[in-house]
Amino acid sequence: MVSKKYARKPLELAGFVIWVLFGLCVSKGSAQLSQNFYAATCPNVESIVRNVVSQKFAQTFVTIPATLRLFFHDCFVEGCDASVTIQSTPENTAEKDYTDNLSLAGDGFDTVIKAKQAVENVCPNKVSCADILTMAARDVVELAGGPEFNVELGRRDGMVSLASNVPGNLPEPTFNLNQLNTLFRRKGLNQTDMIALSGAHTVGFSHCSKFADRIYNFSRGRSVDPSLDPAYATQLQQMCPRNVDPTIAINMDPITPNTFDNAYYEDLQSRKGLFTSDEVLFTDTRSRSTVNTYAQSPDAFNTAFVNAMIKLGRVGVKTGTQGQIRLDCTRFN
Repeated sequence: MVSKKYARKPLELAGFVIWVLFGLCVSKGSAQLSQNFYAATCPNVESIVRNVVSQKFAQTFVTIPATLRLFFHDCFVEGCDASVTIQSTPENTAEKDYTDNLSLAGDGFDTVIKAKQAVENVCPNKVSCADILTMAARDVVELAGGPEFNVELGRRDGMVSLASNVPGNLPEPTFNLNQLNTLFRRKGLNQTDMIALSGAHTVGFSHCSKFADRIYNFSRGRSVDPSLDPAYATQLQQMCPRNVDPTIAINMDPITPNTFDNAYYEDLQSRKGLFTSDEVLFTDTRSRSTVNTYAQSPDAFNTAFVNAMIKLGRVGVKTGTQGQIRLDCTRFN
């Protein structure tokens, strides 16, 4: 006889079992990742990738935000499995061609593709595109002046890339705190992780269309979002006039756009968060104290960012016999 303390309704019990099994699956995949995964099969892989990333960075700074954003967009859809790098075919519209991914800069894709080619020349069919993207994302943070850290490796490349899987899996620039927390929680990330990862916007850029409503059509009777600093709103209107060329992009951090630092949080304190989803981190009292901590302490931000990046890198990973090691990051074997 089951005691009342542990008795559950059938549906509740089924849900509990599914939740436990899901947790075990996620933990199993994550547990197979390790920092020295390629020690025997491709011991120089990290230096090979870093060399390619450095060369790309020397050509254009866009390599930094483009590669970092590519990593985020990959992990949030289907997990960290390089599904975002797959090219569409006449039979399949892939993730990268979904509306929200069309603004992903080509330099991020180019970095991964070139790094994969360099690795294949030395260690054929040993290193996944997913791991190469993970290493490249770490490397661009360091190249931009951010923290140095080790990454876990051992991911395999996914076998699915569908544009239809993207909706609902990426944060929108209009999200409030509840919406942000709900999305990140589904990925196993908490509010602290979310706020730390948002700090990547310190080296990001955005097309004017993503925030046009905040400076021209905020609400009935208000053209400009009152949470924006008035002088900053005017500056944005000057850089992004009505009917501006949709390809025009501006820096998300107006202070130090080419340096990975904690200035993003100082921007939020000054009401200079470019997106609603940025500024809400400061205007909402539930997250304000964390913003203030990161604005005051670069070390606190760097530590939180590294921890969040490692957790993000575990989302939905394929390991063991799952997936494949692609020979070409743009297509399945």
